[in-house]
Amino acid sequence: MATDNRRAGSVRTGSAATVLEPVVTALLGGKVPVALRCWDGSTLGPEHSPCTVVVRSPRALRRLLWAPNELGLGRAYVAGELDVEGDLFAGFAALRDVVAARDEHAGVRLGPSGWGKVLAGAARAGVLGPPLPPPEQEARLRGRRHSPARDAAAVIHHYDVGNDFYRMVLGPSLTYSCAYFATPETPLEEAQEAKYELIATKLALAPGIRLLDVGCGWGGMVLHAARHHGVSAVGVTLSREQAALARQRVAQAGLADRVEIRIQDYRAVADGPYDAISSIGMFEHVGLARLREYFAVLHRLLRPGGRLLNHAISRPSGRPRLGTVVSSMQELGFEVRDVESLREHYALTLRRWVANLEAGWDQAQTLAGPARARIWRLYMAASALNFEAGRTSVHQVLGVRPQGDGRSGMALSRAQWLTGDPGALAAPPPPTPARTADSGHVGAGAAG
Repeated sequence: MATDNRRAGSVRTGSAATVLEPVVTALLGGKVPVALRCWDGSTLGPEHSPCTVVVRSPRALRRLLWAPNELGLGRAYVAGELDVEGDLFAGFAALRDVVAARDEHAGVRLGPSGWGKVLAGAARAGVLGPPLPPPEQEARLRGRRHSPARDAAAVIHHYDVGNDFYRMVLGPSLTYSCAYFATPETPLEEAQEAKYELIATKLALAPGIRLLDVGCGWGGMVLHAARHHGVSAVGVTLSREQAALARQRVAQAGLADRVEIRIQDYRAVADGPYDAISSIGMFEHVGLARLREYFAVLHRLLRPGGRLLNHAISRPSGRPRLGTVVSSMQELGFEVRDVESLREHYALTLRRWVANLEAGWDQAQTLAGPARARIWRLYMAASALNFEAGRTSVHQVLGVRPQGDGRSGMALSRAQWLTGDPGALAAPPPPTPARTADSGHVGAGAAG
């Protein structure tokens, strides 16, 4: 590149980059921290950049004008109008640091003069125009928010991409929630098993216990609980693809006599009480407006003395906050006995998933389509950085439904119940036979 185009360590050539530089600078509130290559080949930004943001079409800029935030960026990326070459994590981190240095909330804030610069530059670049339609891959849900039908449609859109795609990204355990790492080098599969064991320990699972796993995914928790702790388990999911594969895994493990997988909304479960309930990564689909209903249903399904483990994402300055979750549990009759943050563990998990996706990138695009593959790459990389920065967290909250006389069944110290010493749940009476014909679900015996 010609040296006369260099200024303060940056290179700028060609008309698109020249016109867009003040627009991008205004949106970011500072110098462009990564290399940017425009649709005409012109560039701007630092010469030595961890990654290059490729603006393939002026349409990407139009999306950002109408939505100058993560939504606009995400839609442009999914539509293939914008791409990232090189180290995705380093590039996102650089962009985050520039914006965060100007605004502690890491958001775009433009006053009248800032918008004037943006619009003037956009007019010179010829990107002004009406808003573009969202990419066709974007979910368009209908019906009352968080109604059973709408929730089922959301789950199907999100999870029924294909089991082969998820196996490639998540690994053989097919576990779509954060793992539990002994060290940063711990293999992902080992860390996922450790997470299930941690939950089993907190729930004091043992032979004779009846477990309900809400949002069971591909059956990881119920398989672990039955295989290693001898419980009788029911897993419910709204995804038909998840249920089909989960039933296969149950049958292959020889656990069909102890594990049942249902296609069923948790609100329709009617064969309680259960001795323990796990909810791992399902809470995010509930919605704040349904928080009380969610915990009320789980309280009803749990026997006195039983335990609930709610493993869910929270946001320190957003919704839902951890305090809201704990307060809701307490108000609905649970006694919260333990809260543990696994924030750093989720960041490690997401980085492993991104590495799996990038290692099989061609296969991922074949299985899910180029747009869906880009969605997952962007989503997981950005999420990892949010967990690392503390803007997003994940907590395991352990609650007990106390018995009538106030007894919790918990040991006096955390060390005792985490090591299985006194305080474990006593084996309950023989469970009531699970209903199948009239409870609106399909049993594990239907697995192919």
